[in-house]
Amino acid sequence: MGRSLLGLLIVGLLLGGMVNADDAKDAAIKKDRQQIEGTWRIVALEVNGGKAMEQDARKLSVINRGDGTWTLRSEDKEVGKGTTTIDPTAKPKTIDISMKDEQGKTNLFLGIYELSEKTRKLCFAPAGKERPTDFTSPADSERILVLFERETTK
Repeated sequence: MGRSLLGLLIVGLLLGGMVNADDAKDAAIKKDRQQIEGTWRIVALEVNGGKAMEQDARKLSVINRGDGTWTLRSEDKEVGKGTTTIDPTAKPKTIDISMKDEQGKTNLFLGIYELSEKTRKLCFAPAGKERPTDFTSPADSERILVLFERETTK
């Protein structure tokens, strides 16, 4: 086998590996999107180290769609909406949350998430702050830590 043919074979194998890695990431995103899809009730909320009362947190729910769009509701009234981009292959898993404010400006919140069949944990920082690396919300961090439970249809 000539050197140029061997070189092309090696390049082809390397590029094929990158395509397979992209395919694996796309499959992981699809899997997590399917698992996230649905309505999630907030059961615990912590901002800047301060914990919200459980009955206040439970007034909030998020409806997630498979395309990454979401709607935040408070007692069945829409109070926010936006989109997410996730990377379930990152350690910890990452989420970028886009949301328009009242003036129409899009804000980007960087976060991390954990996901199981019935629960979800999310920790994110306000726009312009660094992505959290752990699921904590210490005082003066401006981080928001949220624990969700999947709502089941009755």
